Amino acid sequence: MTDEQHLQALSDIRRMMERSSRFMSLSGLSGISAGISALIGAALARTWLVEYYDRWNTTGVYSEDDFAALKMKLLVLAICVLVAALCGGTFFTWRRARKNNLPIWDITSRKVLINVAIPLIAGGAFIAGLLYNHLETLVAPTCLVFYGLALINGSKYTLPDVRYLGLLETALGIANLFFLRKGLYFWAIGFGLLHIIYGALMWWKYERKGSFQSIS
Repeated sequence: MTDEQHLQALSDIRRMMERSSRFMSLSGLSGISAGISALIGAALARTWLVEYYDRWNTTGVYSEDDFAALKMKLLVLAICVLVAALCGGTFFTWRRARKNNLPIWDITSRKVLINVAIPLIAGGAFIAGLLYNHLETLVAPTCLVFYGLALINGSKYTLPDVRYLGLLETALGIANLFFLRKGLYFWAIGFGLLHIIYGALMWWKYERKGSFQSIS
């Protein structure tokens, strides 16, 4: 074998090892679909908030029932956005895995799920405590910080680019702590705009030519 053939063989071995140790089927289109869902949700939430505060400023009457109804609508909306993002992410990841003849559920994908789930579950419990103590203004930054930590934790077993998205989400959540009344805008940037940018970059980098690039 020539030196060039040896290098090609080593490159093939490295690529196979990367595929076996990392979940490579994440699709950039998953990020884009999640970002679009988040922006639609943020737009609806802003509309409801504006209507509520306009009515409050006009009448000067504060109603506990109206506020409770608003919180319930926002909670249901958040769940719908999450379900839409998960459905879109699952579909595009499954489609990419099938295209590349890779399993979508194996030991590596389970490692990703476990490492992502731990910070998310902790964050969910933390947010439940915030809501219980009527600290709603802290919910948006908390979502961003714990989501960012989840991405950083799970990036060990998937595309390394996920780590950078996690760092940006965490930094954005910390910045949001200094502008608590702007939580919806930070939420829209973090879960909407950043996801769309990240998804587009990942699609361009890994999927545009329909083949995997080597991980560094």
